[in-house]
Amino acid sequence: MAWTYLMDMDGVLVREEHLVPGADKLIEELGAKGIQFLVLTNNSIYTPRDLRARLRRTGLDVPETSIWTSALATAMFLDSQRPEGSAFVIGEAGLTTALHEIGYVLTDRDPDYVVLGETRTYSFTAITTAIRLVEGGARFIATNPDATGPSREGSLPATGSVAALIERATGHAPYFVGKPNPLMMRSALRSLGAHSEETLMIGDRMDTDVRSGLEAGLQTILVLSGISGADTAERFPYRPSRVIDSVADLVGQADDPFPDH
Repeated sequence: MAWTYLMDMDGVLVREEHLVPGADKLIEELGAKGIQFLVLTNNSIYTPRDLRARLRRTGLDVPETSIWTSALATAMFLDSQRPEGSAFVIGEAGLTTALHEIGYVLTDRDPDYVVLGETRTYSFTAITTAIRLVEGGARFIATNPDATGPSREGSLPATGSVAALIERATGHAPYFVGKPNPLMMRSALRSLGAHSEETLMIGDRMDTDVRSGLEAGLQTILVLSGISGADTAERFPYRPSRVIDSVADLVGQADDPFPDH
């Protein structure tokens, strides 16, 4: 069987801007063997070009076309639902670029959607506008449900927290596109032309990576190089297909990642 790899970025390939040891060797092996892969992130701030540059600084050479973000998944979803529609967007270049590329008009005048993404500077004015537009009938979409994001100083409020604020004010819950929604996985598979039964998802979180992989019908691998500890998998009602210390354990066996199966 020729496997296709979906891999979370933070905690799997990089951790706090440093390379996870062995990640570069795995990426090289996937390329050398012609194994299709996508690097996934729920973060919608950056474009694939930005993320490619960030990964290169850590020593990882990942092509732009091999990076899949919640912003790209959101754009693909909106394009399938309402082609060439309009949206009021709270977010950064990763999200606005993805929506422009599918032909969306960004406007605060009677948009089809309010689309909430990640941003470093949430504006109270923009949030107020979003609330009034949702009250007026705009459909509410959010790129991902993560409540907080990391920074050197500590936690930052992220998309999920701001979405909760808008939901509380309007009574309308958003539709989240990113993990753990399996839609994120399915959109990634569609972009590759791959099939779920021949695809695996590598992540460091049970509640997002493993869950969304499982619900999309993929084999799943939990790595212990990020959020999860050795006992984490036992606390959930579902299990990953395999638990490994880090992606270094897959080097040399990329074409047979489940040797015991």
